[in-house]
Amino acid sequence: MDLVKLQRQLVDYKASLYHECVLDEQFTQLQQLQDENNPDFVVEVVSLFFEDSERLLNELTKALEQQSIDFKRVDAHVHQLKGSSSSIGAQRVQKSCIAFRNYCEEQNVEGCLACLQQVRLEYSLVKTKLEYMFQLEQQILSSGGSIPI
Repeated sequence: MDLVKLQRQLVDYKASLYHECVLDEQFTQLQQLQDENNPDFVVEVVSLFFEDSERLLNELTKALEQQSIDFKRVDAHVHQLKGSSSSIGAQRVQKSCIAFRNYCEEQNVEGCLACLQQVRLEYSLVKTKLEYMFQLEQQILSSGGSIPI
């Protein structure tokens, strides 16, 4: 695929991520912090988000499998996930966490389990989409092009 087509594909793909509310303006702000002195800034921050989210999702699964659920602990994990998803602009993950926290407050086990599945789904979606976007960016750079803004 030629470079101009790849760049157009990237621009259209990024636009779809905002249109589908997968990402919000916070991701744009994150991208603006990247410069030639730190060209991998966004990938590094998002990779940390992925690692942290995987850990938190595993912790949430374990916590909700307990005979006696510590809802304060569950809520603390969800709060942390909400904050980290908000910081990278993962809007749909963040919104799912808001609903999850409401069920924690109500100590509603079924609601929490349903929200955990929804958060996992939204997390998986944003991870897949961002990884694809980073692959497109890498293809463009490997072809000698620059990333369109």
